[in-house]
Amino acid sequence: MSHTSVFAAIDALADVYVDFWEDACNIESPTLYKEGVDAVGTYFMKKAKERGWKIEVFEQSVSGNAICITMNPEAQGAPIALSGHMDTVHAVGSFGSPAVRVDRENDRIYGPGVTDCKGGAVAAFLAMDALQACSYQDRPVMLLLQSDEENGSKTSGKQTIGWICEKAKDCVAFLNAEGYKEGSLVVGRKGILRYRFDVVGEAVHSADCANGIGGINAIAEAAHKILELEKLKDRYGITCNCGLIEGGTVANTVPDRCSFVADIRCANEEQLQRAAQKVQEVADRAYLQGAHCTVERISYRVAMDPSNAKNQELFCQLNRCFAQAGLPVLEHRISNGGSDAADATVAGIPTVDSIGVAGGRIHSVEEFAYLSSLPLAAKRMAAAILYL
Repeated sequence: MSHTSVFAAIDALADVYVDFWEDACNIESPTLYKEGVDAVGTYFMKKAKERGWKIEVFEQSVSGNAICITMNPEAQGAPIALSGHMDTVHAVGSFGSPAVRVDRENDRIYGPGVTDCKGGAVAAFLAMDALQACSYQDRPVMLLLQSDEENGSKTSGKQTIGWICEKAKDCVAFLNAEGYKEGSLVVGRKGILRYRFDVVGEAVHSADCANGIGGINAIAEAAHKILELEKLKDRYGITCNCGLIEGGTVANTVPDRCSFVADIRCANEEQLQRAAQKVQEVADRAYLQGAHCTVERISYRVAMDPSNAKNQELFCQLNRCFAQAGLPVLEHRISNGGSDAADATVAGIPTVDSIGVAGGRIHSVEEFAYLSSLPLAAKRMAAAILYL
């Protein structure tokens, strides 16, 4: 089948899918709001049922349910997985009512998740719909909808992403529809380690701390540790941000407790190991005599190693597909943010990331996407499905 008819179908359906996009993003779905996330899933499943596609649901008691929608489930060709997540970081009501604003004159849509990542999921659905409209039946095409991606699948205890990788294990490609940046696809993402440091000092009245002879200031000890960790600032290597801290009771008491959280990002497993060693060294060192510290890893997200051979080969294959379909070939890039694409890579599935819609200001109340990027994203995915 030629891409010409499929691309024409995408263009014909584009306006309808802007409404789909608006509807999906008006269903507010912060990660911990199971009712909202499941409502987004129900919306997608209703549309999939209308088209006769296979629907599988991985039910969860705390997080939203993960979903697998498959077109052509009985086809003999090698399957392809398209992936996106339904949850957002935005609290309900952050964007006002209604949550979504469409500005056709300026080619923009504003709202929670319009780029990250409901727009990409809608583009995937559009690609599948256009292929079906052109009677495409060569291979199974999965749309995998994740429910707690924004906190690294912590809510489900990694069950949702584990299920998604299991569903996609035989796929020749895992195309993750995070936000697209002009002219590039992501082949590497940093892993994320989060540690909580609990520092213990000795409380005394502040009048008795002259010359450092009374009490042990836990906040001061934490400050020394934070300054040491904050030296990790390699854009392509290990970075650290200590972005959360709490300690002390009242201003006239030397604080005996202070806790802070360090967010550490690493490009590969070797860096993750070095970062973990550095964390322990900082925790064990007492900058103020008598201070003590314990450290606990509170979350972990694997890295998407940019040197992964399967991903590099898939990236080259995709560029051949794009060229065959008359689409621009793309550069590869590395992102410092975490993503489900990293888990798919570790599971051994050829993966590229950020093939979704283009926009900006994600994770803010000014998040937007370009309306014209929706059919373009769908065409990139359709080209991969047709020609890989």
